[in-house]
Amino acid sequence: MTKKISILGSTGSIGTQSLDVIREFKEIYTVIGLSAGQNISLLKKQIIEFSPKIVCIQKEEDRKELIEFIHSNNQTTAVVVGNKGLLNIASESVDLLIVALVGTTGIMPTFKALQEKNNIALACKEVLVSAGDIIMTKAKENNISIIPIDSEHAAIKQCLESNHPPHSIEKVILTASGGPFWEYDSNKFNTITVNQALKHPKWSMGNKISIDSATLVNKGLEIMEAHHLFNISYDKIDVLIHRQSIVHGIVEFIDGNILAHLSPTDMRFPIQYAITYPQKLKTAFKRLDFKQCSIMTFEDPNHKKFPLLPLAIECGIKKGSYPVVFNAANEAAVSLFLKEKISFLDIHTTIENQLNSFNHYSTLSIEDIIDIDRKIKHDILSNS
Repeated sequence: MTKKISILGSTGSIGTQSLDVIREFKEIYTVIGLSAGQNISLLKKQIIEFSPKIVCIQKEEDRKELIEFIHSNNQTTAVVVGNKGLLNIASESVDLLIVALVGTTGIMPTFKALQEKNNIALACKEVLVSAGDIIMTKAKENNISIIPIDSEHAAIKQCLESNHPPHSIEKVILTASGGPFWEYDSNKFNTITVNQALKHPKWSMGNKISIDSATLVNKGLEIMEAHHLFNISYDKIDVLIHRQSIVHGIVEFIDGNILAHLSPTDMRFPIQYAITYPQKLKTAFKRLDFKQCSIMTFEDPNHKKFPLLPLAIECGIKKGSYPVVFNAANEAAVSLFLKEKISFLDIHTTIENQLNSFNHYSTLSIEDIIDIDRKIKHDILSNS
């Protein structure tokens, strides 16, 4: 019997690479649902290749044309639209739902999938940054697995697979490439262009996460994600800048022994880990050549040069509305930067202003989180 998989965000970077992995094991996996934002042409190709039961699109105006395309190609795929459509796909009974949406759009579909007792492969860390307590509680209630697709968290999870008790962990270390500006003169940060910020030195990623990597916000979000995923306190989570991006995660135990995870800079490795979990299946993906790894360097992050990293950690420690506001403000600021409406340095200013002006509170429902997220983004985007 084949395993059923749905992908929210199938036309994005993680979504297309997830389908690359599924192609390797067509006899094992069946695609049930797919969702796309604006890339309808790619979604059409995916429909022809994978014949999903249901697809979701962002805009109602694209629905009629897509239905006609489906019928003309003798497909029976149903078409749903918008956030309600995402919930429809999340409700479908599958063995694994891959959540590869951008930002907090993934919160409600993830929560819905947990209610329906679908296992989740999570690529959008913002879900746990903003709603980690609620999401992880629901997963535990229903005995559901949340498998990380982030390379660092997939690395840490594999280092912890020997089931060592939590008290035996001295620290968890997430590595970071440092992004395109690690060695860049900070006096020139005010002249950084969108194209410069999108040129990640190691990874091929979507626009939003590429900018987050340039500011090191991404590593701050990953620390919050690790806190929730592995139930590890913030004082046991460290970051090291590792320019070569060969080591993705490290676990140090109280007896001094250390486990590190290494793999090529290819997102298909953590994606395959999530899709095939707990199995290990052979693929033809290019392997790591240790003879090419003669130089590996590690250094502490520069908090003065990249102040959004310590600010993100501070928000995670404070909990409550702080990570929600941080994340929402960052999403909105990055959106404006990508549209060249604010400068690279304005991303920090925008986030800090929102954190300082918001009337914070400690206890949140999932509705509160969605409401705060929407209000912060509206405030920033409407004043741009």
